[in-house]
Amino acid sequence: MLDLADLRKSFPATETGGARVEIVRVPAFALGAGEQTALRGESGSGKTTFLHLIAGILAADSGRVTVDGVAMTSLGEAQRDRLRAQKLGYIFQTFNLLQGFTVLENVQLGMAFGGGVDKARARELLGRVGLGHRFNHFPNQLSTGQQQRVAVARALVNRPKLVLADEPTGNLDRVHSRAALELIREVCRESGAALLLVSHDEEVLRQFDRVREFGELNEVTR
Repeated sequence: MLDLADLRKSFPATETGGARVEIVRVPAFALGAGEQTALRGESGSGKTTFLHLIAGILAADSGRVTVDGVAMTSLGEAQRDRLRAQKLGYIFQTFNLLQGFTVLENVQLGMAFGGGVDKARARELLGRVGLGHRFNHFPNQLSTGQQQRVAVARALVNRPKLVLADEPTGNLDRVHSRAALELIREVCRESGAALLLVSHDEEVLRQFDRVREFGELNEVTR
């Protein structure tokens, strides 16, 4: 489902006089269909950049990312957007909800880019994250934890082939954290989607049979 090789990304840094500083250098990584893997890593280690490269949100300096047989790194920006909408679900650490749209509309917008809106499916997932009574609320009317649960529903609503989760429970209390994580994993199992989750929360990581150290994958951090 996911295969990458020789993936590299650097950014210019003011403290080095504008010279580029390498953030990600991952020689190889793969994830099979239906496989659920967690990456352990501290803040600032490059985990979010790594996920953004996989999703095509950032363009790699070099290397290859293949998602469900399609080489993401060979596509133009518009093609990457289309592939992401059709095959990927991304749970952002910072939610990325649209403030001018209701909870239900935020989830439905995620479907609109993936080929069609299924209002019943959107309502079902919002109900499963405990927000069935909040369809018509706006993000600024929700708690931080509720906004995160909307983001979870939006990422899963299109039945993606690959789900990427960046600290998806970081803004939730323990009760809602466990419920959200169980939902993410359950929906992935239902659809056969692969799941790649990054976290530094040991309570979250203990729920996974397969946990990899990001520092062992990313040669920059060695």
